[in-house]
Amino acid sequence: MAKIHTFTALTNKGKELDFAQFEGKVLLIVNTASKCGFTPQFAGLEQLNAKYRDRGLVVIGFPCNQFAAQDPGSDEEISEFCQVNYGVTFQMMKKVKVNGDDAEPIFRYLKEETGGLLGKSIKWNFTKFLVSRDGQEIKRFAPTTSPEKLEEDIERLLG
Repeated sequence: MAKIHTFTALTNKGKELDFAQFEGKVLLIVNTASKCGFTPQFAGLEQLNAKYRDRGLVVIGFPCNQFAAQDPGSDEEISEFCQVNYGVTFQMMKKVKVNGDDAEPIFRYLKEETGGLLGKSIKWNFTKFLVSRDGQEIKRFAPTTSPEKLEEDIERLLG
């Protein structure tokens, strides 16, 4: 079993989500924010979710308030904002930190596996991690990369 599938994290409803259930699925993990210039990417992420979920794509959003305090709301407020404004149906998680000593463990792992412009740090909201079905291939995308630009890689991983 790949290491990504050994993690658990809390959903925005406070329930533990076991990533072992996603073995054999392609994961798109994104640190999100509801008051960011990139916030409209929620619409593109939801489009990817709708288009590819039946083929095995799982989109997971992790709200984060570490970058210019752009996600200050509660988990409930963030979830409602995403659903009302962007029709988000993919799994939203409990707000987390993605950098620093208290970073969510799955983000420590993803950063370690991929690096990036700031080395082992995440630069900004809407950094995206695309994980293959077996968890062995992880590709990192910058916040400026629109969700639509991930389609070729998603298609390849879905097979």
